[in-house]
Formats: sequence, C-alpha cells, structure tokens
Amino acid sequence: MEQGILLNEHNKAEFPPAHTAEHLLNQTMGRMFGCERSKNAHIERKKSKINFLLSQCPTPEQVAEIERRINELIAQDLPVTYEFVTRDNIPEGVKLDKLPEDASETLRLVRIGDYDICPCIGTHVASTREIGQFKITSTSFNEGSFRIVFKVIQ
Repeated sequence: MEQGILLNEHNKAEFPPAHTAEHLLNQTMGRMFGCERSKNAHIERKKSKINFLLSQCPTPEQVAEIERRINELIAQDLPVTYEFVTRDNIPEGVKLDKLPEDASETLRLVRIGDYDICPCIGTHVASTREIGQFKITSTSFNEGSFRIVFKVIQ
C-alpha cells in the first residue's frame, strides 16, 4: 500500500497570484538589501502587507526598482514548481528558521524558476505570468521595520 506524503495543513485561504508575488518580493528584497525573508505578511486579494527588517528606509528610486524587478520576473513567465524533501535533504541555501515548531519531517519546497526556493505550504500560480501586474501602493518605515503594501492587478 502506497503511503501519501504527510504535510502540515494550511490554516488560511490565500490568493495564489499575490502569494506567489510575495515569494518574488522576499527574494528581491534579500538580493537588493541583504535582509532576511519577512517574518510576517498579510496576503489578500485586494491588498497585501509585508514587513522587512532594514537599517534604513529605501529611497523612492529603490522602491520603484523593487516594483520594476518584480514585474520583469513576472514577464519572464518563470515556472512555479514543487518538490518534497525530508529535513536531512534540504538544498544548500534553503533556510528553515521560519518554519513553525510543529512542521512535518517532510517539507514542500516551492521553486520559482532559478530565482527563488523556500519551504511553503501555501497556494501558488503555475507560472509567474499568471500573477498579473505587481504594484506597490505604499511604503512606511518605523524603527527598522520597512512595510510594503502591494496588490496584483490581473
């Protein structure tokens, strides 16, 4: 008898285009500013919010560049794929520090082309072109926390 892979259940409904855009945003922020992936995000259909720990507020030009880079990635039509691995077979560079304490032994890694890979149990589009346009609607900076509010326009 074949046994299925047991993963943690996802506790919320997400809008796959915005959630996939969140992955691109996390990777882009890390590449541009050397920061860690966000520890908290609120992703919804109408608008999404995500915070990053930064030592200083990005300039308006840097914010425009974040948006430009993400829209460029979307236009590349990168495939979004999944692989299942055990904790002792994690690819180099994949961090597990944001997993909940009760995360299962088998993890699902989400890859977006060669641009991003991370463990995730959320819902995603099949390719970045399905995201639509990424638009940063506002930003704020308070005591080292840089908040980006964004939406995806389909």
